[in-house]
Amino acid sequence: MSDFGAPRPALDTQPSHTFVEMADVVYRDQEAAKALLQSELLLGAYFSAARVGLAILDPLLRYVAINQTLAAINGLPAQDHIGKELPQVLGDAAPVIERKCRHVLDTRSPLLNVEVSSTLPTRVEPAHWIGHFIPIIDAQGEVRHVGAIILEITQQKKLEESLRGASASLREEKKRLQVMIEVSRALAEKMDIPKVFPRISAYLRRVFLQEYAALALHDEENGRLSRQALDFPLQKGSLVVDSEIDSLNDPRGRALLQRSSFIFNRRELQSFPSGTTDHLLSEGLQSLCCVPLLRPKGALGVLVLGSTRPGAFKPDDLTLVDQVASQLALALESTRTARQLKQLRGRVEQEKRYLEGETHNESHFPQIIGESQAIKLVLQEVAVVAPSDATVLLLGETGTGKGLAAHAIHRISARSDRNLIAVNCAAIPTGLLESELFGHEKGAFTGAISQKIGRLELADKGTLFLDEVGEIPLELQPKLLRVLQDHEFERLGSNRTIKVDIRLIAATNLDLAKSVAEKRFRSDLFYRLKVFPIRMPSLRERREDIPLLVRYFVQKFSRRMDRFIETIPIETMEALLGWQWPGNVRELENFIERSVILSDGTALRSPLAEFSKEMLGSADHSLEQTEREYIISILRETNGIISGATGAARRLGLKRTTLQSKIQRLRITPEDYSASNLK
Repeated sequence: MSDFGAPRPALDTQPSHTFVEMADVVYRDQEAAKALLQSELLLGAYFSAARVGLAILDPLLRYVAINQTLAAINGLPAQDHIGKELPQVLGDAAPVIERKCRHVLDTRSPLLNVEVSSTLPTRVEPAHWIGHFIPIIDAQGEVRHVGAIILEITQQKKLEESLRGASASLREEKKRLQVMIEVSRALAEKMDIPKVFPRISAYLRRVFLQEYAALALHDEENGRLSRQALDFPLQKGSLVVDSEIDSLNDPRGRALLQRSSFIFNRRELQSFPSGTTDHLLSEGLQSLCCVPLLRPKGALGVLVLGSTRPGAFKPDDLTLVDQVASQLALALESTRTARQLKQLRGRVEQEKRYLEGETHNESHFPQIIGESQAIKLVLQEVAVVAPSDATVLLLGETGTGKGLAAHAIHRISARSDRNLIAVNCAAIPTGLLESELFGHEKGAFTGAISQKIGRLELADKGTLFLDEVGEIPLELQPKLLRVLQDHEFERLGSNRTIKVDIRLIAATNLDLAKSVAEKRFRSDLFYRLKVFPIRMPSLRERREDIPLLVRYFVQKFSRRMDRFIETIPIETMEALLGWQWPGNVRELENFIERSVILSDGTALRSPLAEFSKEMLGSADHSLEQTEREYIISILRETNGIISGATGAARRLGLKRTTLQSKIQRLRITPEDYSASNLK
C-alpha cells in the first residue's frame, strides 16, 4: 500500500452535482460547504452515481452507508459493509484510509485528491484510487460522520505505467539506434578496420561501459584467430595476439565454431584450459561477451567485449552487439571482396599480359626467343662470327637451340644464298654415315646400285651443319679432319679427289674434352672444330625468357590448332618458372603443345601433375622419399598454404583433400617446411 500525496485534479463524475463543483464550493465558501455537505444531500447526490464510489463512516470508522459502485470496487455486497470497520473490508488498505478519515475528524477539514494504492482482499493485483475525505457536519455544527468519495483509476494507472515503460524503451532503443548509425558512419569512411575500431568501441561504451574490446579475424588457411584491433586503455600487461582455434576450449573459438554469441562470467572464464583466458583474468576482467562475425560464406571472426564488472552483459544486450558484429562482418567482407576483385583484375591482366603483343627478338634471329643477358650474349657472338668462314662449335645441353643458332649463323653469313646442309650424326647408322657424308659410286658396296652425291658435295659453296658431331665414329674422324684441313675428299668406291668450299658448323651436347681424354674423339679434330666455340645456355640459366617462350609457343600452336587461348593462369606460369627443364627449350615447346591440345577454353590448361611424376623418377631416392621432399619444397614456397589460388595443392595439380592425405601419409609436419628450419 502507498500514499501518493501529490494533488491531482478532480475528475468529472457527471452526477446531479459534479464532484468538481463540490470541491469548488468547499474551497471557495466554507459556509456553503457546510450546508452542501449534509448527509442527506450527499446521499441524494452520489448514491446513484455509476462511476463514483461513496461511503459514510461514523466516528469509529464503521460503515454507515455505501453505494453500489463502491461496494463493487471493494468486491463485497453493499449490505455486507454496514456496521463493519475498515480493516474488515479493506484489509491492508485500511490503515491509509483510517489515517485520512481521522485527520478529517480531528481537523474538521476535507482531504482532497488523495491517491491510494493497495491490494484488496477480494483482488489479486494492486489497485489504485483517488479519494476525497469530507467531514459531514450535523445541525449543531458537530462532525458526526466522514464521507469517502472514491474514484478507481487502476486502468489509468496501468496505462501511465505502460506509457512510462514504453518511453523508457523508446529512449533505450533510440540510444541503440544512434550507436548503429554512428557505427555505420564510421565504417562508411572506408578506413582500415584497426584504425576505426576504437571509435566503434567508444560508441558501444556508451551502452555497455566495457573497458576491453577486441576484434579477431579467422584465417581459413591455418585455422588461427589473429587479433586485428584492440581498444583497452586500462591494459596493464601484454595480451595474446594469436591463438590457434581447433576446439571449443577457448571462449572466442566457441563463438566462432558454434556460430553463436556467448556471455561468460569470471567463474566460466576460469573453467577454460590454462593459457586460454589467463591473460584476460590477469587484467581483472569479470565479464566477457563473444560474438561471431557471421556471413553466408562462414564466420569471419569474433568481436569480444570485456568488463571488470560482474554481470556487465545481459542476454538482451546481445541484440545490439550482434547488429554491430553484422555491420563489421559486412564491412570486412566488402573490403575483402574489393581486395580480391582487385587481385583478380590484376591476375587477369597479368595472365592476359603473358599472351599480349608479339614476341620481341632480333630481326636477324626470328626463331631465337629471349631477352635475357645470357641469350643476348649468344646472339652477339653469332653476329660476330657469322660474316666469316670460321668453323663454329655449338656447345650445350640438348634442346637449348643449337640448331636454331646454326641456321642463324648461315642466314646472316655471305653464304646465305646457298645451301645449308644439316646432318644429325647420331641419327644415321654408323655403316651409312660415311656414305651420307662423302657419297659413293655405283657398286662401291652391296646395295650401291647407283652413284650417290654426299652431303659434303651438296654443301659446296654453302654451309654444312653437323649436329651431334661427338657421335661420329672414330674411324670416320680422320676423313672429316682432311675435309676441314684440305677441303677435299673421295667418294666411297672412287679414287677421284673432290674439292669443296664449305663452311662447317658443328654442335654437340657431349663434353668433347672428356671424350678426347677417353680416346673416343681425336684431339686434332676437336681443336680443328673448336675455332669459335659458342655455348648455348640452358633454360635454367635464362628463366626470365620462359614467359616469352611460353607466349611464342602458345601463339604458334594456337594458330596451328585453331584454338583461342586468352590467358595463362598465374599458378601455371609459376610452375613453368619453377621447373628445372632438363630438356630445355625443346621440352618446354613440347609441353606447351600438349597444353594447347588439352585446353578446351580460353585459359591454358597445363598438365602440371607431370612435374611431380617426373620428380618421383629421380635417382638415388625412394619414390616415397622423393615425393615427400618435393611436397615439402612446394609447401616452403607457399609458406605452408595448402588451398587457394596460390596454394600448394594448386601448384601440385592435386585436390586439397588429396594433398592433405599425402601430408599425413608421408608424416610431413609444419616444422619440415617452416622458414626457421631453413636457416
